[in-house]
This record gives sequence, structure tokens and C-alpha cells, in this order.
Amino acid sequence: MTTIDKVMTHNPITAEIPGSRNDVLKLMVKHNLTGVPIVKKTDGSLAGMITRNDIFTNPEEDQLAMVMNREPLTLSPHDTVEHAASLIVKTKVTHFPVVENGNLVGILTPTDLLYEVEKKASGIPVEELALSPCVPIYQEAPLRVALVTFRASGVNALPVLDVNGRLTGILTDRDIFNKSLINGSIALTALGIGGDEDEWTWEGLRNVMKLWFEVSKIEVPAIPVRDIMVRSPTTVFRKTSVSEAARTMRRNDFGQLPVVDSKESLVAMLYDVNVVSILAQ
Repeated sequence: MTTIDKVMTHNPITAEIPGSRNDVLKLMVKHNLTGVPIVKKTDGSLAGMITRNDIFTNPEEDQLAMVMNREPLTLSPHDTVEHAASLIVKTKVTHFPVVENGNLVGILTPTDLLYEVEKKASGIPVEELALSPCVPIYQEAPLRVALVTFRASGVNALPVLDVNGRLTGILTDRDIFNKSLINGSIALTALGIGGDEDEWTWEGLRNVMKLWFEVSKIEVPAIPVRDIMVRSPTTVFRKTSVSEAARTMRRNDFGQLPVVDSKESLVAMLYDVNVVSILAQ
């Protein structure tokens, strides 16, 4: 059996306590991260875990110790990928610090398990998986409606339908703002993480744009979803093998894929958490 140390991310980027939310935001933007292990400044031991969802849930809280998960689920580098997949499926946790002898040695996310799925699931169709809730949105819906839909549904990707109900695009919570809608430097300054010395990329900045909206209380542009959605999204069929779906996700850095039937009608949404569940069977 494959063990965690063969697939995990070694020597992960960390934040320290005491510290602030903005310390983590800077790391997320600079390194395009969605979660960061927290260590104690005194001895480097694991103190907690923080994800962007933790920050989004507490948008006004600045103290890192108040936002982070103080008792995160952890893995050993000697645990099997099957054990990790079982935990992901059972808990819906997507960021696991990997600890050995009290020391942080890595981090594991569903993405790290996709290659293992590719090797195992070539003969299993997507339709045999327990798929996640699917919350479509109409392409002419205003952007502010999409924001409310994200918040109310708890999903982070909305398949977009045209007037005939056909899948025409996909909108993730990372697509809410793009280069044409907001100046990146302004957003960084509004979040308190700006500065000429800071390196950032649009890809990393997109991870925290929803927080910028929540904290800044800005008026969202009155534009339809179709103006910012990803058009003609990559899809999979019910009969597509789980292995092929995992390969598509891994190669394109996709966290989800719309599932369609033979008539190209939307059926469900397939997330990486659904895909890695095959390892837990």
C-alpha cells in the first residue's frame, strides 16, 4: 500500500503564532495556497491549521489564534492513502497536517491523492460515485445573486445554464472577480496586505477575493454571471471512468467537473473529494 509520505507535499509553507490573519493572507496570495499549517514561534511545533474557509467564516477577526482550527485532524507519514481518503470522505476536511514525532513534516490535500485514483479506478464509471449537490445558476443572473448563492448553498462552484437549460459555463468562488473588474493592488491595500515589496499573482489573489468583498462591503458591479464565468467548461460523462476524471483534475488543477449525460444535459457536480472516495472503498 502507498503511504502518505510518498504523495504529500513536503516542507509546507507555514504561518506562526502569535500572528495575524493578514500574515496568512499574504502567504495565500503569494504562494497561491488555500490552507496553511500554523506552528508555534517558540519551538516550531504544530499549533493549528487555517484554511481560506476559516477566514471567510470570520471575515472581521484579525487574530490568527481566534480564526485557526486549534485541534486539526492530522496524519502520520506512515498512514496509507486509503486511510487518508477515508478521513476525507468521513469528515469533509481537505487539509491535513502530516506530523511525525510531534514535528510537522508535510501537508496532504485531495489533490495529492488524484494520481493514486488514476492508477486504481480505470474501470469504474463516475456514476457509481456519491456525487455532491449541484446548484446551477442562470447565465443572466446578476453577480450579486451568485454571491448570495455561494453563501447560502455552501458550494464553491456553480454550473451556469442558458435560457434552454444547457450547460454554458461554470463559475467558482475564485472567479467572482477578475482583472477586468478590480485592480489587484487596490484589493491588497483594502485587505491590509499591500505594499510594493509584496509579490502577488492574480491566481493567488483570486483565492481571497471573496474575503475582499465581504470585508470591504463594496457594491458589486451590476453585471451578469455570463460576463465572468468560464465558458465551455471541461465536463465528464456519467460513464467516464473515475481514473480519467482524476487525470483531468490533476492536469488542469481543477477542483470540480460538471457531469453531463449523453445529451449534454447537466446531471451533477463532481468534486475532488468525490473522486478520492474511490480509495476508501
